[in-house]
Amino acid sequence: MAKLVILNQGMTGRTFEITLERTTVGRVEDNNFCIADGSVSSHHAEILLKGTDISVKDLGSTNGTFIAGEKISESVLKAGQILRFGQVELRIDDGTPVVASSTPPPASNAAPAPASNPAKKQDATMVIQRGVSLTELEQGGSRPANFNSNTAFSKKKSKINLYFIVGGIVIGIIIIGLIIVLLGKVHGGPQ
Repeated sequence: MAKLVILNQGMTGRTFEITLERTTVGRVEDNNFCIADGSVSSHHAEILLKGTDISVKDLGSTNGTFIAGEKISESVLKAGQILRFGQVELRIDDGTPVVASSTPPPASNAAPAPASNPAKKQDATMVIQRGVSLTELEQGGSRPANFNSNTAFSKKKSKINLYFIVGGIVIGIIIIGLIIVLLGKVHGGPQ
């Protein structure tokens, strides 16, 4: 039987044997193959077993499904090919040793797909940022006009702290007054 083998460090060598005609892959536990990674959608893709052919179908995932670096919506998977769900790389086990991926996979430029089933819970998939474009690099260090304003970092005034300070001072004065009155009665009281 064919197996999917995860190549990412930290999950290297984790496998899933493809035995069902339809195998669901995603981040949540109701999938046949659960991959707990923020870049994998809750219901990311399905793997279809048709005789000896294995195909993979993206289920409208946020970060896409890729075979050999090419984004796919549905495609046949051949032994040894690298399959990627979000940032998690896998390959079909064809008997060669597993090697951990030393570099992270390239980020996806895919926009989030609309929800296909409104009854589903809101997906909390981490969207992979695409990075900086060449035009943004050429603009260099341009800053927004209000970049140097300290409004976001200004000290907040708290009335509660003021009330505690004033209350503490009042209580302190009362205690000092009571001590003076008591000492006056002890030392200079009626004789």
